[in-house]
Amino acid sequence: MTEEKKAVFDELFHLDVSDRVEKKKAGKTELSYLSWSWAWAEVKRRYEDVYYTIQKFENNLPYVYDENTGYMVFTSVTISGITHEMWLPVMDGANKAMKSTAYTYSTKYNGEKTVEPASMFDINKTIMRCLVKNLAMFGLGLYIYSGEDLPEEEPVKQASKVQVKAINDLLSKVSKMTDKPFISVEKATLNYLKINKKTTDEIDVEEHEKMIVYLQGVVGKLEKIEKDKKEEAAKKANQDMFEEMEVEQEGLPLEYPQAK
Repeated sequence: MTEEKKAVFDELFHLDVSDRVEKKKAGKTELSYLSWSWAWAEVKRRYEDVYYTIQKFENNLPYVYDENTGYMVFTSVTISGITHEMWLPVMDGANKAMKSTAYTYSTKYNGEKTVEPASMFDINKTIMRCLVKNLAMFGLGLYIYSGEDLPEEEPVKQASKVQVKAINDLLSKVSKMTDKPFISVEKATLNYLKINKKTTDEIDVEEHEKMIVYLQGVVGKLEKIEKDKKEEAAKKANQDMFEEMEVEQEGLPLEYPQAK
């Protein structure tokens, strides 16, 4: 690295941007961004000769598009004769690649989600985000992208004793209703739900919720089966009783003797 390159990087890298970081929730993760207007102003104040280029492609469009992978935009920034390039896909609020038509994807706990088709607004917004990322190559807010200011996803909490007991109570109920050992029911449930734990004592709160919903459904179905069996047994018992009464009535006289 030449002295000039090092001087540019050192000045921008050590610039405190913490008060200018914008936060945005994406699922369970909070992402960090810098405003493009502030980032550009800070660099421009220090280096008057800075300029950026938005790369253009076929029909002078500022993006490339692939129907399988989506849109991609490209920028380049030059400071004091030093040029760095950057690229960024067009993404929605959940950081999923946007395409020309809507599509769906499956999530672990929230079912299917839809990614809407990209508009020129989305492309324009991505270009300016790409510019900020491009400036980070010169040092400005680079630590944001290296993860030092990007909060890690909070670890999932372990299920409480009360929550584990609620699961075990349902497992015990299923065990009695199916006449199968508790351990067998527990293992079968964990395997079916693809929970990589040996026992319910190890589950976390998300796995607890998943098991609760599943086991409540199982218990509900088993209770319905038992209810149907009882109703069928009662119906058969009544039918047998009426048949016995009809047999007994066949031996009775047609007319009862009158009292004297």
